Amino acid sequence: MKQRINRKLGLISLIAIVATALGVTFFCYGLFQSRVKTDLRLFASLLKEAEIFRAEELNDSISDHELKALDPDELRITWVDRDGTVLFDNETDASALPNHRNRPEIAEAFAKGSGEITRRSDTFNLNTYYYAVLLEDGTVLRVSTQARNITSVFLSALPVIAIIALIILLCCILISHMLTTQLLRPIEEMVENIDGSNPRAAYKELEPFADKIRLQRENILASVKSRQDFTANVSHELKTPITSISGYAELIENRMVEGDSAIHIAKQIRHNANRLLSLVNDIIKLSELDHTELKRVFEPVDLYKVAGESIKDLEGTAISRNIILSLSGRPCTISGDPSQIREMVDNLLQNAIRYNKEGGKVEVTADTHKGHPHLVVKDNGIGIPKEHQDRIFERFYRVDKSRSRETGGTGLGLAIVKHIAEIHSGTIELKSAPGEGTEITISF
Repeated sequence: MKQRINRKLGLISLIAIVATALGVTFFCYGLFQSRVKTDLRLFASLLKEAEIFRAEELNDSISDHELKALDPDELRITWVDRDGTVLFDNETDASALPNHRNRPEIAEAFAKGSGEITRRSDTFNLNTYYYAVLLEDGTVLRVSTQARNITSVFLSALPVIAIIALIILLCCILISHMLTTQLLRPIEEMVENIDGSNPRAAYKELEPFADKIRLQRENILASVKSRQDFTANVSHELKTPITSISGYAELIENRMVEGDSAIHIAKQIRHNANRLLSLVNDIIKLSELDHTELKRVFEPVDLYKVAGESIKDLEGTAISRNIILSLSGRPCTISGDPSQIREMVDNLLQNAIRYNKEGGKVEVTADTHKGHPHLVVKDNGIGIPKEHQDRIFERFYRVDKSRSRETGGTGLGLAIVKHIAEIHSGTIELKSAPGEGTEITISF
């Protein structure tokens, strides 16, 4: 990452240096061109005011020889008659020069009083600047000079620019290395201390990232603890019926029981085997629900219809305990997995029957409230103390462990209910009081 940042900063620095060099070159060359043109105008104005060129002959104040002595590389002077004939040129013999009437700068001077033009020579990397001014006698005086073009100026300055750019680039690389080290050190320290209980964000912009890491860490730790507790609880819950079955089998193997005692032991073995089977089935169901990557096919499911089917199947169990089951409401449809919804309703009803009192009742309502389908299972059983209500949906958590085992409870029923509700984006609301019963509402 450091190398990538350094490369990016180095590239940015190089682009900035080249852009600055080009910008400064163009800017300075523009000033240079402006200065040359201003000087030409000044020279032409001075020559015009000196009245050296008039009456179609040179003034006696300065001789032809003196004008021709001027260096044409610095300043070339051309005097053109009204018909375009060259009267004087300090670079070459005027009689050998062609008619200048159609030269753009001279034609513009005849028309407007002054004219100027710049001619470029890519061959010699030179620009020639011309300025022409109309004299009072109708002739035109033109002055010109040559200067290197911008390509030539840039190429001549290129070695100096390259040396300066190299120095600046090295400084930028050094500074970028220092900055990246300073920038990344707090992040590296944060990574080193990531196992701490509260990893501190190195920068304000990293606070959401640190919060996310902190939350994920807490979730991972909670998940690990949950799995450890689940493993310990599973081992304990499985150990009890297996130990009972093993003990009873040992009695039979040693012929230590017979008659009615043998029948009693057989019933106990069957009871523990059924409890063991229920535990295994519930563990398998939870394992399947935990696999979020499994493809789930949802379809329309009528809560009222599912509740009715569940009541019909559990009616025998309820009658054996003299508990009345009732259903109210109306058809209401959700999108869900039919088998999971049925499992959820069965577990709620089994719990309501299992922890009810003799002659109690269980009321099931499937309806729609404020546009949301909901299922309500209410009983008038033993109820749940306030201090236990937040934990009853945990795996293997029991309010009354002895009663739960006597009635065949595995401690996983409400955990399965919670899991299925979460899969179907349902929310669970619990109302309960000891001796008054429990009401569980699932809204979708």
